[in-house]
Amino acid sequence: MTKLTIAAVAASPFLFAGAAFAGPYVNVESNLSYPDGEYSAATTDVHIGYEGTVGTEGKIAYYVQGGPSLNHAKSTDDTETELSGKVGASVPVTDDLAAYAEISGATNGEDASGDNIVDWGGKLGVKFVF
Repeated sequence: MTKLTIAAVAASPFLFAGAAFAGPYVNVESNLSYPDGEYSAATTDVHIGYEGTVGTEGKIAYYVQGGPSLNHAKSTDDTETELSGKVGASVPVTDDLAAYAEISGATNGEDASGDNIVDWGGKLGVKFVF
């Protein structure tokens, strides 16, 4: 079985400081689901990424990351491995306000005809520092 390779866009509202660091990193993140207070699922992403800045005076921050996504469902008590990734950017609007955007994608098995399923997500936001 072949997997679809995913590139995704993610901007970090946390990385908008003036100091610029460009380079590789590892990001491990778990998201758990508790509808009505009852555990139902967990997704753990183990990503390798790269971040940096571009533009005039390096004001546009970006990152790209991807890797395996471990998905556990309580209903089947099984963990499946898929691929996921994020790509994004943040840009200053004023000295106290930054805007950011993120696009993410993750494989999600195959459909009935054997084609890979990809779930996409996106985010837009602003961060105000006071």
